[in-house]
Amino acid sequence: MFIQVSPEFKKKSTSAIIAIVLFIIVYILLFFSAIALTIGCIAAGLWIISIKPMFFTVMIGIGLASLGVLISYFLIKFLFKQHINDRSNLTEINRNDEPQLFQMIDEIVKKAGTDFPKKVYLAYDVNASVFYDSNFWSMFLPIKKNLIIGIGLVNTCTKQELKAILAHEFGHFSQRSMKVGSYVYNVNQIIFNLVNEDESYENTVKDWASASGFFAFFAELAIKITQGIKWILTKMYSFLNIRHMALSREMEFHADEVAANIAGSLALEESLMRMDLADNSYNAVINFYNSKIPEKKSSKNIYREHFYVMNFYANENELDYKNDLPVVKSTESGLFNKSKLNIENQWASHPSTEDRIARLQKLGITKDADNSPAKTLFKNFEATDEKLTAKLFSNVEYEKTQFDLDFETFKIEFKENYNKGTFNKIFNNYYDNKNPNPFDLSLDNISPINYKFEDLFSKDKVEDVYTLIALENDKNVINSIADKTYVIKTFDYDGKKYKANEAKTLIPILENQIKILKEKITQNDINIYHYFVGLAKNQNREYEMRNQFSEFLDYDKIYEEKFNLFKDLSKALEFVSTTTPFEKIKKNFNNLQPLESKLKEEIKDILNDSLLNEEINEQNRKDLEFYIKNDLLYFNQNEYLNTNLQQLFFAVNSLHFYIGRKYFLMKKKLLNKMTSLEQDRI
Repeated sequence: MFIQVSPEFKKKSTSAIIAIVLFIIVYILLFFSAIALTIGCIAAGLWIISIKPMFFTVMIGIGLASLGVLISYFLIKFLFKQHINDRSNLTEINRNDEPQLFQMIDEIVKKAGTDFPKKVYLAYDVNASVFYDSNFWSMFLPIKKNLIIGIGLVNTCTKQELKAILAHEFGHFSQRSMKVGSYVYNVNQIIFNLVNEDESYENTVKDWASASGFFAFFAELAIKITQGIKWILTKMYSFLNIRHMALSREMEFHADEVAANIAGSLALEESLMRMDLADNSYNAVINFYNSKIPEKKSSKNIYREHFYVMNFYANENELDYKNDLPVVKSTESGLFNKSKLNIENQWASHPSTEDRIARLQKLGITKDADNSPAKTLFKNFEATDEKLTAKLFSNVEYEKTQFDLDFETFKIEFKENYNKGTFNKIFNNYYDNKNPNPFDLSLDNISPINYKFEDLFSKDKVEDVYTLIALENDKNVINSIADKTYVIKTFDYDGKKYKANEAKTLIPILENQIKILKEKITQNDINIYHYFVGLAKNQNREYEMRNQFSEFLDYDKIYEEKFNLFKDLSKALEFVSTTTPFEKIKKNFNNLQPLESKLKEEIKDILNDSLLNEEINEQNRKDLEFYIKNDLLYFNQNEYLNTNLQQLFFAVNSLHFYIGRKYFLMKKKLLNKMTSLEQDRI
């Protein structure tokens, strides 16, 4: 199979190679300068010793010679650096373990025109990737790649979709033209190691400096000089990396075309669209069990639960199904993204999913498809699931022996947790990312119900909310472009190209659009209030409706003040994570006392708040009560008292969490009241 690379790919390849050549030229100049300095330092050291051989001159001579050696070593240390991937989370499989899966891989590598992977591994998550261990010499020697297949991915796609995803991974290495991309990637990793991974070098210099006071000066000088070299290399790395990222994006498009030619455009398109849903579902299960660690609850098979959660989310969002899997359409995935701003991210290594889908649809390649579940490729997928689940949970430290939650109990508890953190679907996501707008509630004469519930929460009204969010976000980014905080040359807005110096002309236009849309949404919120107070009147529940709304808006007013206390505390404690003189530390803690007094008062209110009573577990309550009852010392005899300091940070973070949680619960309480009124009307 031969696929012609695009002119854009050739252009980006050429640009990346030129950047590498320029880097090599700069590096060679630095290297020979370092060699010359080393020879000069050694010669000068020998000369000093020869003038008057004695202990002092010998030590100075050795120190001077070491200066040149240390600088040269900095520039060649990457020759001995090997990048080894951590495989502790991987489970190796072979052809005897899973013959059908390996047969599929055989077919893919044959059609792609590449080599079979050196090893095949299973991972926990929703992903697939190819990796290899590399060092400097692997630029010149052939190196075989390893394949990782996430069981979370297998769990949530068809055979044809899995084939397409794996074909994409091998598509990166399928033709000679793609070797350029592979080479650029490897060189880029080596340069990154040279520029960034210098901990072992600094330890070597420190060890040398500690050997003698005579050497310390030269070691410090070597650090200063290598910092200057590193600054030059960092600038060159940035120059190279931008071009590498641009090439990487083209490589993704090319690998997609390879995958489409092997498995068809539709299989890759549908799997890409479902990927976020599958990944979010997997993370939801992991987060669920993270929250259950204090209760010593674990799982026997997280992938059965993962599949359930994916379908649960799909049903909540009213998605269609195909081949017993949710279908995520591009119109649905973009429902909440109304941004008109388009900036080509020069640092992004992957194009957006939307761009990839558009290319795949343009290709429109069809293939005979096997749409049976990918999990049927395995001899015993359930046994594999349970094996990986046990391995995953073996990394968790429980106080006592954990017990596995049965599947039915998981479904009940997961749904309860979900409902605690979401609003009723009757509002059509209107309130998911907005709050009821504050306005004058002194409306004694509510007009009759002239509005329909469906109109107040229609798709158009929801789109207004997310359009406003997008406008405000776009305005913030364009502000950053205008004041040069965000440095770019050009950008697109609403289909029109702008230069960076034209950004400021857009700001008043966006501000006017924001103002008009805010007024429109606020009017709809007033109409919503009228509607529900009217309903409440008809049901003799007007007082409770007005009171609930008033309580929420009252808390909305004071929330900002409480959040500002959290921000002030966080800012006041920043010094703890930086090197600070002892006297300054003592002074900072003294200055903290007024803020800490306010914090303790807020924590008291939180502990006594009936709305938060069930949100605070027993251990957290004990820890917070201990904190507010004791005057803790955080620094003594020139050292931090870490246990007490942890108590302080726990209290600060608890303030942030619980005031936010109360805001959510009050909003949910109001919306539940509105739901009850609407359901009773029906």
